[in-house]
Amino acid sequence: MDSPGAHPDGLAHLVLRAPNWVGDLVMATPFLAAAVRDPRFARVTIAVRAHLAPVLAGGPCAEHLAPVPRDADESALYRQLAPDGVVLFTNSLGAAWRAFRARIPLRAGAALSGRGLLLTHRVVPPRSAGRRVPVPTAHLLADVAGLVGIRPASLHPELQVSAVARRAARARLGELGLADRARYVLCTPSAAFGAAKMWPARHHARLLELLHERHGLTAVVTGAPGEEPVLQAVAQACRTPVIDLSGERRDLELLKALVAEAALLVSSDSGPRWFAAAFDVPCVTVMGPNFPELTASSLERTAVARVTGLECAPCLQRVCPLGHHRCMEALEPAYALASAERLLAAG
Repeated sequence: MDSPGAHPDGLAHLVLRAPNWVGDLVMATPFLAAAVRDPRFARVTIAVRAHLAPVLAGGPCAEHLAPVPRDADESALYRQLAPDGVVLFTNSLGAAWRAFRARIPLRAGAALSGRGLLLTHRVVPPRSAGRRVPVPTAHLLADVAGLVGIRPASLHPELQVSAVARRAARARLGELGLADRARYVLCTPSAAFGAAKMWPARHHARLLELLHERHGLTAVVTGAPGEEPVLQAVAQACRTPVIDLSGERRDLELLKALVAEAALLVSSDSGPRWFAAAFDVPCVTVMGPNFPELTASSLERTAVARVTGLECAPCLQRVCPLGHHRCMEALEPAYALASAERLLAAG
C-alpha cells in the first residue's frame, strides 16, 4: 500500500466513483454506505453510471448519487463538484485519468491498468511470476476504501427493495400464471460480460425441470433488455412450467424485487448473483472462464458450480478462444442440482 500526499482526515467533500459492473457495484455497497454515514466527511457524493443508479435506490446512498451518463461528462462533474478527494472503486485507466485531469487533490484507488502514477494514494495488488494474484474483489475494494479510513463492519452487500416493489413483482407473476404464494426459482441465464460466461440453454432448462419435478418450484426466467433471445431459448427448451419475462418490462429495481422474493436463484457469474447475496437468497452460480477467487466473498448462501481440472480454464475471455466452451458445456445439470438441493435443505 502506497499513500503519499495529503492526509485523508483532511477531506471535507469526498467523491466515491462507483464500479461500472452491477456485481462490483453491489460488492461496493458496504463501503459506499459506510462512507455516507462517516462523520469525518461533511459531504459525500457517489458518482455512478446513470443506468446503475436504481441498484442503490431506497437505501442510505440514494440521496448522495450523482449519475454519470457518459465518460465525457465525468471530468465536468468533478470540476463542478470540486471535491477534496475521490476514491476510485472502478479499476479503469480512464477513470483515474479523468480524476487526474479534474485536478482532484487526493485520488485513491488500486494501481491497476497502468494508472498507478495518476493516483496519490494507491493499493498495489500482489503479483507472482509477473502475473496478478487473484484477490477477492470485495477484499480489494476494502483495501481501497481503507486508504481514506472507510471500514465497514461487514463485507456483506447492502441493498434495499421496497415492500411496494415486492408486492408489484408478485402480483405481475400471478397475472402470468404463478399460483398465489407459490415458490419459484428465478433464472438469469445471460451475462453482460460475454458468451463465455453463459451456460447452454438446454442445461439451464434441464436444471429448471429437475427443480420443478423434485421441489415443486416454478421457473421464472428474466434478464436485462437486449437479452431476450437467451431468455426465450431457455424457456422454449424447458418442458415444465416456466414464466418467460422476455416480453415484459424489465429493470434493475424489478430485478431486485424478483430476486428478493425467490426461493432460489440460478445465475451465471454476473450481477444478479450479488443481489441474491444481499438479500440472503440461496443462489447457484454456474462459472466457467473466471477465477472463483475473484468472487470469493459473501458465499454463505451461494454455491459455485464449475468444472475443475481443465487446462484452458480460467481464461478470463469474453468468448471461448478455443471454440469448444468446454468449461460450460461439460458442467452437467445434475451437478448444479446437487448444489441447489444442499442450499434448499439448509433453509
